[in-house]
Amino acid sequence: MYRIQDLHVREIVRLLTPRELKSRLPAGEAVAATVARSRERIIRILRRADPRLLVVVGPCSIHDEKGALEYATRLNALRTELADRMEIVMRVYFEKPRTTIGWKGLINDPRLDGSQDIETGLKTARKLLLEIVGLGLPAATEFLDPIVPQYTADLISWAAIGARTTESQTHREMASGLSMPVGLKNSTDGSLQIAVEAMGASRHAHSFLGIDQDGVTAIVRTTGNPHAHIVLRGGRAKTNYDAQSIRAAEEKLISEKLPAVLMVDCSHANSGKQPARQEEVWRSVIQQRVEGTRSLIGLMVESHLHEGSQPISKNLKDLRYGVSITDPCIGWETTERMLRWGHEALGRLLPRVTIAA
Repeated sequence: MYRIQDLHVREIVRLLTPRELKSRLPAGEAVAATVARSRERIIRILRRADPRLLVVVGPCSIHDEKGALEYATRLNALRTELADRMEIVMRVYFEKPRTTIGWKGLINDPRLDGSQDIETGLKTARKLLLEIVGLGLPAATEFLDPIVPQYTADLISWAAIGARTTESQTHREMASGLSMPVGLKNSTDGSLQIAVEAMGASRHAHSFLGIDQDGVTAIVRTTGNPHAHIVLRGGRAKTNYDAQSIRAAEEKLISEKLPAVLMVDCSHANSGKQPARQEEVWRSVIQQRVEGTRSLIGLMVESHLHEGSQPISKNLKDLRYGVSITDPCIGWETTERMLRWGHEALGRLLPRVTIAA
């Protein structure tokens, strides 16, 4: 008899269902309120009904719970202080797309040892999100695997679809059903067209295969996500945060009859993956905003407790605390300086806005 199935599958391991994980780690009323209110504030910023700046800031990826919580505690104090001019959301990324191979993030490999205990990764991610959002600090993430949102999306206020997946039909369909605003990045070659097409597709209704809360394969029918928008992250040969690039992006969105609102990623190709250059991008974009470019509604910054990055050591005890194991980040001192400078600069444009808790 011929074997024609699972020829390259070593094993299939059943996973606990989204409903089971949520019953073990439920979102209480205070957490749900933080998520709902922050999503609404972000939507108001995207509609330009709220004049403040959306700022998504935090580690390139989360690999250490203790370091993530220390960062969250520091950021939350600053968020409260600067809330009249900025809606600060912590970047809490658990999934990392790889160009070839490498560590795929805390959900895929929480122990950093190649054991790929995905169930433990999901539990760890949800527990950490509950702790961060429990501080009153909204969380942002990138969704890569289309199954993961069923386990964690109820705790996320803003989501990204990355440069490597913006062109994917699967991710456009997923974005169309997500309950929070979604930022779609331009492709790694710098092409804006793909992101514009993704924005249009994500705002439409779709039907696709997924799972329900009991882990059963299901047809998911969506309404479309009216809060999908563009994130400019530069490309292989150029940046795209300068005034000319911003104007071109505005004109493209208007020509496609899409809202001309833009977010800029200070990292990745816009900074040449040099962490210190993120501050140049930050200052340029805020200056453009102060000078009247109303389409610029947000910024993203890769930041950790300490600057730089490090490889994953075979002896995990050798890892430096608070240092990224993926893309290099700016450190906390630079982060605080940038946020305070931005807050002061925006004061020339914005009155102090009172934000409800």
